[in-house]
Amino acid sequence: MDIWGPTLTGPVIRSVFNAKTAELMSHHQVEVNQSFPKEGWVEEDPKEIMQSVYECMERTCEKLCQLSINISNIKAVGVTNQRETTLVWDKETGEPLYNIFYVPMRKPSSSALSVVWLDLRTQSTVEGLINKAPGQNKNHLKTGLPISTYFSAVKLRWLIDNVDEVRQAVQDERAMFGTVDSWIIWCLTGGKNGGVHCTDVSNCLGDQSAALVGQMCFQEGQAKNTYGTGCFLLRNTGTKPVMSDHGLLTTVAYKLGKDDPACYALEGSVAIAGAVVRWLKDNMGIVQSSSEIEKLAAAAGTSYGCYFVPAFSGLYAPYWEPSARGIICGLTQFTNRNHLAFAALEAVCFQTREILDAMNQDSGVPLTQLQVDGGMTSNRLLMQLQADILCIPVVRPSMSETTALGAAMAAGAAEGVGVWNLSPSHLPHVTSEKYQPQINSDESEFRFARWKKAVQRSMNWETTEPCCNANGTQLQYLSYSEKIRLK
Repeated sequence: MDIWGPTLTGPVIRSVFNAKTAELMSHHQVEVNQSFPKEGWVEEDPKEIMQSVYECMERTCEKLCQLSINISNIKAVGVTNQRETTLVWDKETGEPLYNIFYVPMRKPSSSALSVVWLDLRTQSTVEGLINKAPGQNKNHLKTGLPISTYFSAVKLRWLIDNVDEVRQAVQDERAMFGTVDSWIIWCLTGGKNGGVHCTDVSNCLGDQSAALVGQMCFQEGQAKNTYGTGCFLLRNTGTKPVMSDHGLLTTVAYKLGKDDPACYALEGSVAIAGAVVRWLKDNMGIVQSSSEIEKLAAAAGTSYGCYFVPAFSGLYAPYWEPSARGIICGLTQFTNRNHLAFAALEAVCFQTREILDAMNQDSGVPLTQLQVDGGMTSNRLLMQLQADILCIPVVRPSMSETTALGAAMAAGAAEGVGVWNLSPSHLPHVTSEKYQPQINSDESEFRFARWKKAVQRSMNWETTEPCCNANGTQLQYLSYSEKIRLK
């Protein structure tokens, strides 16, 4: 029996798995374009997402036919997606309701776009909510995390406050709101002609929950880290939620059956992981391809005291500090691009270490092994650095599509389908590669302490003090030259 699950973590992916062996049978991927119309704004087109889903479905089925596999053997469909990617659409027309803002000198587009998880435009909304809270306490909501730009609710508030079409559709009761999983399901089940608007307690296994299932972390205390554009570390805490005192999110990991209890997890998120490699390539021209960074870093073998804090959009867990900005410190005349490449990879590992330390403090039980997945795990130097900085083994499965696998497993185990048995004794064996720490703990602690010193220097860098133009319109994040011009 074959199962598939498209995952939206940048690209749209369709993967087909064998339900007995977890073997990847067929796979197709389509990149989804992102636009950056202003500093701190990131957008994607919901229509392009759906078109990519349809294309992935068609191409994957074609590949199956080429392998002489009958597509009628596909028994269940799983969907996984970025959980905080938010959009609003019109249930009568089926059209998304938000049009993109473009930078000056570019014509407005009619493309309707969603607000993705890394977007910072809701910072003023967040500050307004905090100012209204008693004592201006950003932890007033008691959810385990401060009010943040990260979450979907503040994105919806921003859309209602700033987009007339959204506000009017809400008033007319035409607006439908959801994360990408609900948009995909609604479109695939008929759209405006009777489409089903639904999700579940974990967004139909949102991307990180799906990766936790795909890594088969069903036991309390097991943890995985996914290395994509950002990093997301989840630790299974069993059927009782653990509230964090160290900046982590208490989340639903999965609920695999109507009558089964929900299992919970502690989660920590790093905003910039793979995105730092893209920045080195696209913004700085230091590398020509993502694969080149491993060669450059390996040539150096050390950062030579250089530390890179890629807080391009502020710091996420465990700090939740939107005022932070990226810095590179510890530079000497000897520092070259190889050292910077090494420091960029170390930055991903240090950020993971910060989250893991917070999890160990919240749970009271140190993690003994970290399971990893995601595109960056193909970088062997990164994986070895991660083991060295954590001082515990890092385990990478040979099959990297664990997010899609988790969605497929959950779909295959659903009531009425039953082609996948998730009991421990029936789980398939997946081959993996283990990285053992190769440096002593004193050196690891020294490097980590220097990293934390650099993090402190990155904080309180940006302010959101408004600046007004001649018409009284408030502007933010102005460059020095723009401020001079407005005077």
